[in-house]
Amino acid sequence: MSGLVEKISNLVVGEQKPQIDPKDEVFVGSIDQGTTSSRFLIFDKNGEPVAVHQEEFSQIYPNPGWHEHDPEEIVKSVENCIEGAIKQFEKDGHSRESIKSIGITNQRETTVCWDNKTGQALYNAIVWTDTRAAALARELKGRPNSDKTDVCGLPISTYPSVTKLIWMLRNVDKVKQAYEAGNLAFGTIDAWLIYKLNGVAEKNVFVSDPTNASRTMFMDIRTLKYSDEMLDFFSFEFDMRKIHMPEIVRSADPESFGKLSSGPLKGWPIMGCLGDQSAALVGQKGFDPGSAKNTYGTGCFLLYNVGEKPVISKHGLLATVAYNFDGKPVYALEGSIAVAGSGVKFLMHNLGFEQQSHKISELAETVKDNGGLVFVTAFSGLFAPYWIDDAHGTMFGITHHTERGHIARATLEAVCFQTKAILDAMEKDSGHKLTELKVDGGMSNSALCMQTQADLVGIPIIRPKMRETTALGAAIAAGFASGVWKTFDELKEVNTAGQTTFEPKMQEKESARMFQRWEKAVKMSKGWVASEESGEEAKEAQESIKKDEEEAEASKL
Repeated sequence: MSGLVEKISNLVVGEQKPQIDPKDEVFVGSIDQGTTSSRFLIFDKNGEPVAVHQEEFSQIYPNPGWHEHDPEEIVKSVENCIEGAIKQFEKDGHSRESIKSIGITNQRETTVCWDNKTGQALYNAIVWTDTRAAALARELKGRPNSDKTDVCGLPISTYPSVTKLIWMLRNVDKVKQAYEAGNLAFGTIDAWLIYKLNGVAEKNVFVSDPTNASRTMFMDIRTLKYSDEMLDFFSFEFDMRKIHMPEIVRSADPESFGKLSSGPLKGWPIMGCLGDQSAALVGQKGFDPGSAKNTYGTGCFLLYNVGEKPVISKHGLLATVAYNFDGKPVYALEGSIAVAGSGVKFLMHNLGFEQQSHKISELAETVKDNGGLVFVTAFSGLFAPYWIDDAHGTMFGITHHTERGHIARATLEAVCFQTKAILDAMEKDSGHKLTELKVDGGMSNSALCMQTQADLVGIPIIRPKMRETTALGAAIAAGFASGVWKTFDELKEVNTAGQTTFEPKMQEKESARMFQRWEKAVKMSKGWVASEESGEEAKEAQESIKKDEEEAEASKL
């Protein structure tokens, strides 16, 4: 992460720009709340970041397959980032009064439960990668008429927020008690952040935008309202209508998101909100049907703009909302890969390969190919287009010839293979083959990874010079609401200079052979997780929660 900040800082200070009268300056702030860190960036009208501050926060893994965040630590990290970026911004001679509005982009399915009377979180946030609800997902799939993708756009799995919420209702006493008292509030990270940044129950700004609400399974993908059919389906144990859920509002709105209640930007309006992958599509200016982007972050997410009507996939993809700026929603097909950059971190932190992420790419370049090794990085099962909950990470083809470089290369290739599978599914669903793919995110810094991607998919890969497209997307949403930009045409030239294009170089026959081997490995990776959680494992989970709650109470004394 530190390398990323350094690159942005160099971009900020490395080029001399003509002096502008402060009263003529126009900027937009962007809160970028990700899976491993929070950031605050300030963009000028040309879409260039002029200040940034980043802060990592704790990753909590209480049990195998579990992944949690401290909701209060997330809020604090965002507040610290705003303060740090404003210090840099003013040190460089800018005025905070020139910041017209603030946008928010966030990790999406990550789920928070809190007491709507006190504003206190009732349990750690359960992160989108978490697989503890695998048995619950199988249980839900076994119920009559369980395929609701035509209504909400998502299949039942551990991925959407609903399975995480039901798990907490079943297993966390504080959540159950708040539900019984009628005080249980549920939301994704955007709703939690907006609620807290506005001053909690005092202002009670409790909203979410459609790009986030569409990830819960509660929202009707067409009406952008909570679906009675979905609420009824999930009310077999708990009445979902008794849970406080955020109001769904447009992604760009001058009033709905409230104002910051504290810090150096106290009183500044929040005017935009987009889930991170929709924000990246907006930041890549994917406003026309047929345009697509792939973000190589902690996970990997490919979005394909399908226009003003949702396309319900028949090939394992998700239907989601791309954005809703003016009351006319634009939709996308999405392919989600659970492990991308987190696979690189696995090699670094768990296997001790290197100290810096770019060194993994350099290590991969020490060998000419993967040496016959295939690494199915199914640490959280496999997402689109496979949706295999019972897979675990598996390596195939290990021999005496296998080196660390082969493992590094196979880790990068795993992301490229899954992207190829998603693009094939998108072509089948849409009836059109993409002519190019825009990319961003940390792994897109690897030229080897991007060249491999171009070789496997057989189309050019376009990488912009300034790759903070997710944060830029949130800034664009807020900028539209505050009048910084008025039309998409004004953004045509934003972030186009200095882009890199990776053209396919591999013979189609060779890329097909590699992909065939990958598909064989995927089939062989199935079934590593038990078909249902045993009573002993459930008991251990309950004891782990109880122990955490007792320790939390003791720390307050």
